[in-house]
Amino acid sequence: MAKKTLTSEDSELFRHTIGKVRSVISDKVLLTPENKPRPYPVAISADSYAAAWKSGAAAIEVEKVGLEDSLSFIAPGLQNNVLKKLRRGYFGIDAEIDLHGLNSNEAQRQLLHFLRSCVEDGCRCVHIVHGKGYRSADNYPVLKNNLNLWLRQHKDVQAFCSASPKNGGTGAVIVLLQLADKYNPDDSNKF
Repeated sequence: MAKKTLTSEDSELFRHTIGKVRSVISDKVLLTPENKPRPYPVAISADSYAAAWKSGAAAIEVEKVGLEDSLSFIAPGLQNNVLKKLRRGYFGIDAEIDLHGLNSNEAQRQLLHFLRSCVEDGCRCVHIVHGKGYRSADNYPVLKNNLNLWLRQHKDVQAFCSASPKNGGTGAVIVLLQLADKYNPDDSNKF
């Protein structure tokens, strides 16, 4: 490769554009914890939790499931083909959360926050790991049964099923969420 020769005008223009230059004394950047801001939890009002549930959701009763039982649900009005596509991985996973190891209250709080942010961000399909519940009493996993009830009651959940074995099997669910209004093509005529 031939070396380019610069004219004195180009060299002067370059030096004028760059300005005053000083040599680097140290090329190491020290990241100190004092410079990082401390994280703080976002306060979520009780009204936002109440708005996430379907009206009349308290009346839902669901049969308890065991350790290796599969979960599946499809909202009324949706075709069974949607559930088949969800099981086969037709919808790409947009987000995921791991809830196993949490107590019920903390898991519910994180689940509601996660689902709300997913709907706002336009996520269509999410992966939720709840664990199989091997340490639960009477072989009835607590989080798995709670999640089965909570997802059925959530207004933005259209369908869910247990994940494939490579994605967690009966210790995780794949959830199909309702599209947010801003992504709904039927609402494009409003403007």
